[in-house]
Amino acid sequence: MRGPGVEDRERSFALAHRANELMRDYGPSARPRAYAVWYSYVVGDTPHLNDAVKRLTAEGGGLTDADVDALYETHIDSRRLATAAEHMTAGLLGEIEGITETLDLSLGSATQYGESLKAFTDNLAEAALNRARLRELVNALVATTRQVTADNRILEGRMRDSRKEIEGLRETLEATRVESLTDTLTGLANRKHFEDALTRGIAAATAASPFSLVVLDIDFFKRFNDLYGHLTGDQVLRLVAIVLREHVRAPAFPARFGGEEFGIILPGTGIAEAVKIAERVRVGVMGRDLVKRSTGESLGKITVSLGVATLRAGDTPASLLERADMLMLAAKRQGRNRCFDDASAGIARVA
Repeated sequence: MRGPGVEDRERSFALAHRANELMRDYGPSARPRAYAVWYSYVVGDTPHLNDAVKRLTAEGGGLTDADVDALYETHIDSRRLATAAEHMTAGLLGEIEGITETLDLSLGSATQYGESLKAFTDNLAEAALNRARLRELVNALVATTRQVTADNRILEGRMRDSRKEIEGLRETLEATRVESLTDTLTGLANRKHFEDALTRGIAAATAASPFSLVVLDIDFFKRFNDLYGHLTGDQVLRLVAIVLREHVRAPAFPARFGGEEFGIILPGTGIAEAVKIAERVRVGVMGRDLVKRSTGESLGKITVSLGVATLRAGDTPASLLERADMLMLAAKRQGRNRCFDDASAGIARVA
């Protein structure tokens, strides 16, 4: 007779087998992320992921590496962070409940001690109080005082332990919050963080405080992935992120918001200065030699195309982003490795 543990084991292997079949038939590879996506698809516990997979496979006949990354980050990684946050919230609520209980005990102890003092005062007022009775009352008060002192030491210890635990939970929660806003591959802000920052920045912008946005896309990125593999593609993305961190300073805000698309939010920056920043980034990327880590082979240089848009009256986050994106696409159509901006009606700049 087989127990439930055996049945669960056989079911998990059957699910894994089906996930492997789908991964083989619909691609793109057997990377851990791809397996996680297809296994979750087979299990069926994430309906939105299943809908997205069906749509993508219907449109393209399979999944690309970029599709897998987007599915993983949107439906699996975000769920993990939400679960971690739920666990920490439960832990924090447990600690708060413990503190409340400790305070209740402390208040009860203080009330009891107050009642003892009142009784002592009342007894002192007795007309027939003698030395023996006075000694009895004093001894009782001393015993009560000692008990209250001992209880307070215990309560203080509990409060110290709770404080340490809450501080640890706070630090973990902050780390999880930062992780939820960070692109794990490049360390830059992710799409959610980018969209939130763009919305806040536009809301805060005024006529006296200009606001600009740069969108950049890696040229021929798919070719790098096809020729050298996904790991080299990841290396290209990290290289661009390094250049962005070198040339973009606060309050400017760099982010990776798509597969090979990056953005730079530039509060308080007019179009002329925004173009200068974009050009520094473009030249900085072009000045790096890409070397395949596994072999030391030189893969040459990479380039980026950029679009620079400045905030206009009536702009929304979506319209500003769309305009910067269209300028970036115009730069690609004109030969790539260029920077187009809306102030100069799309004049290409090539160093």
